[in-house]
Amino acid sequence: MLLEKILQSQGFGSRKYCQQLIKNGAVCIENQVCDNPKQNFNLDQLHFQVFGEDYLYREHVYLALNKPQGYECSHQATHHKSVFSLLPEILIHRGIQCVGRLDQDTTGLLLLTDDGQYLQSLTHPRKHVPKVYHVTTADPVTTEQKHQLELGVELRNEKGIYAATDVQLISENQLSMTIHQGVYHQVKRMLAAVGNKVKSLHRHQIGLLELPQLDEGEYIYLTPSQKQLSQNIQLDL
Repeated sequence: MLLEKILQSQGFGSRKYCQQLIKNGAVCIENQVCDNPKQNFNLDQLHFQVFGEDYLYREHVYLALNKPQGYECSHQATHHKSVFSLLPEILIHRGIQCVGRLDQDTTGLLLLTDDGQYLQSLTHPRKHVPKVYHVTTADPVTTEQKHQLELGVELRNEKGIYAATDVQLISENQLSMTIHQGVYHQVKRMLAAVGNKVKSLHRHQIGLLELPQLDEGEYIYLTPSQKQLSQNIQLDL
């Protein structure tokens, strides 16, 4: 691929801007300045530097972010900060999107990507990718409420019954539960339906991928195996 197209595909800006970066000597490959925008390179494991910072060519990006409270999963946030403000501009320029959304007051595992097929594989209603939440409730969770969550509840303006699996009581006001759909405010509405209220909500897992060890607001690039786990696929190693 032409060097100018490589930079553009990685989110460094318009083709004209990328051409100028290269001509100005800002781009190095294998510690050599490359000032020809039309030079071709093999993309396999291509490492390069722009203004001395290292980058790896990625056809698509797959991120796991530990979302803090007070951030909206939108490019056009209205009442709070945008989660995209936690990311560098080159990722924004790639058109990266949230894989599903978390409310502004919900924390935990948020996936982001510029791969439309991957996004669809996790968000299509027919996929039923499991998501594990840790919930703190306003009132103690009763055994009856636990059973109701497992049997399923009706949600206003939604069709069908919504049930949780692997409901585990952590303490009298904390539980872990897995849901397999993704309707609006589902966990909060399910707890309300059984007569309780969510005080705090944290997403711990998507598919088989648990939240990596990240401080709030930090992100990592998913490895190929982590990407497979997020799609609920366990690799045989």
